[in-house]
Amino acid sequence: MKPKNPNLTTIKIKRAFLFLFGLIFFLFPSNNWYSIVQATYQPPKIQPIELELPRVADYPVNFTEIPAPSLTAKSIIVVDRDSAVVMFAKDERVQLLPASTVKLMTALVVLDYYDLESTLTVIGINNQGQDMRLKGGEVMTVKSLLFGVLVASANDAATLLAQNYPGGEKGFVEAMNEKAKELNLNDTYFVNPTGLDIDEKGNLLVGYSYSTALDLARLASLVIKEPLLGEMVATPKIVVTNTTGQFEHVLYNINELLSWLPGMKGVKTGWTEEAGECLVGYVERDGRGIITVILGSQDRFGETARLVDWAFSNYRWENIAPTISPSN
Repeated sequence: MKPKNPNLTTIKIKRAFLFLFGLIFFLFPSNNWYSIVQATYQPPKIQPIELELPRVADYPVNFTEIPAPSLTAKSIIVVDRDSAVVMFAKDERVQLLPASTVKLMTALVVLDYYDLESTLTVIGINNQGQDMRLKGGEVMTVKSLLFGVLVASANDAATLLAQNYPGGEKGFVEAMNEKAKELNLNDTYFVNPTGLDIDEKGNLLVGYSYSTALDLARLASLVIKEPLLGEMVATPKIVVTNTTGQFEHVLYNINELLSWLPGMKGVKTGWTEEAGECLVGYVERDGRGIITVILGSQDRFGETARLVDWAFSNYRWENIAPTISPSN
């Protein structure tokens, strides 16, 4: 017999030991020091910040439940300025001819592009409809022309501003429609900066502007937020001159309600034979403000006044701010 190799015996013993050790580690992981982990829970670090939640506008509520008066207007809307709550509406999404109320968008595009103190020269304007009697060759500031657009509803001023825009009047109208898309005025389309729906010969335009009472109310809400535009639409009368002071233009606001309806602050009138009488109004009383739009009316001033008086007589504004309590 060959003597046993001591080295081979040692190797076998080591292998057996390693096998048994691994078996124990596999079968009893919780009993060996490799598997024991001690962890102490640390709550996440919270840094308090001062955050004031936006104030919830008071909600207008018809506390008398008296309905709105019956009016001849084809489309009507009354909107609370602060909460944007629709207080009354009739066919507010019907697309109708807006007449000169489109000049609200004209004014916004002018404000976007022009320096108000820049000047434009009157060249080749064929006056049609309401105007401020601009004379060929006179130089006017953009600000004075904008007063003409919003106070006197001057088509010649609106046309001059559009003609000097990049791309001319076509480029200006494209900008009007692009801005309408940006503002989500999805039921509005413009073909000119004036709101005219007939050509110089009195023929109805093949393409025509259209809008809705709802879209015009949204448009008005933006106009009154612009301090200068808000001042212009509330101006009953103003005299502007060309840059030399040679020619004066006396501008009277067509909105008769500025002189006798309490709280009336604008915004824009409109009228053509096809569109009928239109008026986008804005009234403030006792710290509250409402926007009214009537399209296709037979008495835009009288009906707007009745609508405004009804709203302020039958609505009260209630605080509905939610209370926040800690959850369980």
